[in-house]
Amino acid sequence: MVNYFGKFFSVLLIVLLLYVWPTSESFERQDDISYLTAFKAVTIFVDSVRDKGYITPIMYNDFVKQLNLTGNEFDIQLEHNHKRYNPVYIDPANQGTFQNTFNVDFEGFYTNQIMPILFPVNSVAPKTDESRKYKLSVSDYFTVKIMNKNKTNAGIIRDFLNGSSSSSNTRIYIPYGGIVTNEDY
Repeated sequence: MVNYFGKFFSVLLIVLLLYVWPTSESFERQDDISYLTAFKAVTIFVDSVRDKGYITPIMYNDFVKQLNLTGNEFDIQLEHNHKRYNPVYIDPANQGTFQNTFNVDFEGFYTNQIMPILFPVNSVAPKTDESRKYKLSVSDYFTVKIMNKNKTNAGIIRDFLNGSSSSSNTRIYIPYGGIVTNEDY
């Protein structure tokens, strides 16, 4: 008597070992390379902004082009925390109550506030125009967070092998930032 169940299981195992596993590993390496490419693009962009003290539309577009080389779609979040020194008064209405100290506060500016400066609606100004330059100050904090929005091939295969659907598509998440060190404008 022929053992059909054993033969079916053997063929299934052979298919998994010869085709699915190498494909899965190949897609995992592709995600690793995408992560490294995205990390390099983020670090170059953020370090450039920190060294120059400004963002131009050309710098941002070059950053997005580098991210697009990975073949993934990204959610890009920009954050600029501007440092402010506020004097401390017992009574703010009375100048004589100054306490000889200052509070350090940060005012946050985010992607939805930065992008209209870089890419104004109905603007005829060229990308190199000064009005399209987003300026930061020395000792401000600048941070970029990127996260892939699409499901990668490795994620699809992993979900197939696990027999489930993962709730998150995020395979690439990179937060990077630091203190602005120069104002080159």
